[in-house]
Amino acid sequence: METQDRFLEEIAWFLDHLSVERGASPHTLTAYEKDLAQARAFFSATGIGAASELHTADLFRYEASLATGLARSTAQRKMSSLRSFLKFLKRRGAGPNVELPSSSGIKKPKVLPKALPLETLQSVLEVADPTRPDGLRDRTILELIYGAGLRVSEAVSLTLAELDLESGAVRITGKRGKTRWVPLPEGTLQWLKRYLAQARPQLAKRPSSLVILSDRGKPLLRQTVYAKLAAAARRAGLPEGIGPHVLRHTYAVHLLKGGADLRAVQELLGHESIATTQIYTQLDLEEVRRRYESAHPRA
Repeated sequence: METQDRFLEEIAWFLDHLSVERGASPHTLTAYEKDLAQARAFFSATGIGAASELHTADLFRYEASLATGLARSTAQRKMSSLRSFLKFLKRRGAGPNVELPSSSGIKKPKVLPKALPLETLQSVLEVADPTRPDGLRDRTILELIYGAGLRVSEAVSLTLAELDLESGAVRITGKRGKTRWVPLPEGTLQWLKRYLAQARPQLAKRPSSLVILSDRGKPLLRQTVYAKLAAAARRAGLPEGIGPHVLRHTYAVHLLKGGADLRAVQELLGHESIATTQIYTQLDLEEVRRRYESAHPRA
């Protein structure tokens, strides 16, 4: 094949691996594709047409190029994408014999969102007008994100078949196709039932399996949920930066403060590692160790 095409072939191979073997979402695949297209363009401009031709100096030059004009979090993500790509190739004997790039030089401290006090949370939820179909829909999706600790992508992709209104639970398909059942608080369940009975029939312009529909009866976009929540937060007098992740974080913190077990919260959030849950809920390692030692019969 042409040398300039080899990079494209390698990237396509990696993306196919993420899709077929790892079950990556379309959103994840798009992000990797964009990041790797930028890396390929940078290396191609210097005459490099395949990953196997890369040298350590090339990787350092690319890392340095990301330090200008990009947010640190964005630059860090792009380096992480490149690292995953090169690790994939090396495992299959097709990658360059170089030291893999690290994002440590552009890594920023993890800033976790603060959990909202219950009164503040309620003021945000009450901004939507439940007498209107779209307002009842907006209240319901925010109730779902907080009440079940859902990722926004999980909330907008929830289907009618995944609802169990009788038992008050939802079946969620999260990252990498992992499925979990999440119970709904009574308040959230009542808002969901009200939405299904009063608002969804008016929003549904055509048959759809999705629970949450846009004003035109189509899937509600993730970006729309972000915008609606930001607007509700402003109307409630909150500062900028309130997104769905804040509601999910608030869910986790409220559960732990209420006495929920850390492992149970891990399962409810759909985290593969308890370390992720520990970070997400702002518990330090000593707190995790204390909980472990108090629970384990041989600790």
